[in-house]
Amino acid sequence: MAEGRSSEAEFDAVISRAALYPVFQPVVDLGTGDTVGFEALIRGPSGTAFATPERLFRQGAKAGRLAELDWICRAAVCRAAIASCLPPHVPLFVNTEPAALATPAPAQLAETFQAAAEQLQVVVEISARSLAEDPAGLLAAISGVRESGLRVVLEDVGDDSALAMLPLLSPDVIKFDRAIVQDRTTPTVSAVVNAVLAEAERTGATVVAEGIESEQHLATARAMGATLGQGWFFGRPEPLPEELPAPGRDLSRVPVGAAANTPFTAAAGQRPVHRTDRDNLYHLSRHLENQCLRLTEPPVLLAAFQHADRFDQPTRERYAPLAERSALTAVFAGGLADTLDDDLSGVPLTEDDPLTREWTVVVLGADFAGGLFGTERDEGSFDYVLTYDRRVVVEAARPLLRRMLPTRPQTFW
Repeated sequence: MAEGRSSEAEFDAVISRAALYPVFQPVVDLGTGDTVGFEALIRGPSGTAFATPERLFRQGAKAGRLAELDWICRAAVCRAAIASCLPPHVPLFVNTEPAALATPAPAQLAETFQAAAEQLQVVVEISARSLAEDPAGLLAAISGVRESGLRVVLEDVGDDSALAMLPLLSPDVIKFDRAIVQDRTTPTVSAVVNAVLAEAERTGATVVAEGIESEQHLATARAMGATLGQGWFFGRPEPLPEELPAPGRDLSRVPVGAAANTPFTAAAGQRPVHRTDRDNLYHLSRHLENQCLRLTEPPVLLAAFQHADRFDQPTRERYAPLAERSALTAVFAGGLADTLDDDLSGVPLTEDDPLTREWTVVVLGADFAGGLFGTERDEGSFDYVLTYDRRVVVEAARPLLRRMLPTRPQTFW
């Protein structure tokens, strides 16, 4: 108990004194070897229990002060970059916790963030590891960052848990976890590399390899299609250098167009429309839902049931094993509770939402995409589109994602 109180007191002292400082690791063009940007990493007071960010943020979460700590860290990074006159053509990669973006910046830090917005090119890094804890929160965080006009980096992409989410998140920059270049080639590593490169080819996202510590790691990163890299091979984290990079390559910005009003509207404009009854739609839905059990990587499952009474107990029981192995499972219906269980997100719809007239099932995996998009015409009669075109499925899923976001967008500033 005494040790716990001591840790709390030491953490309180670190926060109250804002006794945190950033160091910066170069991000390098793997083709030229030139430094093109810097990632900011936070450090606590040397010689204390909170010298490392892992201990610092673990205590912040335990104390219920994670958002406060996150804002303080980002402010420290911005102040140091401004003091070093980091030019706006040099990207500054700044880490953030998705949960922290739900809270506004503390008033005493507003001036710092205003100056950063005017003087720096901030690129926001969000870890793919947060996907397991709160996939809906990750979507909201990335949407909020985009609302702020900033680029988004999805970092720590090193296992198959985030692969199905990539086309829905549409990051501007994707960072391979250090294990991708440092570990041996396994089926999981291959799945990650293939999915990331496919997404980069589809959207133009920039691919960065972390953990480059040797010539072999560098060769591996290049072979895996990364164009930028970072690691001890290029430099350890330290204060910003006096000589800063000249203008170089610009980071990509992945366009995310406006979502259609409903999934059926999005799909019907691009694929043939058929008509059938409710029973046939049910069987088509089951075919897609069962695909979740066959995919080797955690898929995304999104389903709209019109009204809550259609998501009855037998359907809940059918969805339980699907949700357990999915990266994200969300159910949309009028009158639905917003809390269903640990693995299943409920999204209630208002009575006037046109989605309450639609029947939707979306299944997305790293190598599979399927979508059923129906709209009720008469009692029990539906027009529908069934498609396995990834581009169409992703576009038709975006109206669902929009309904999962908070009314007030989360923002980085």
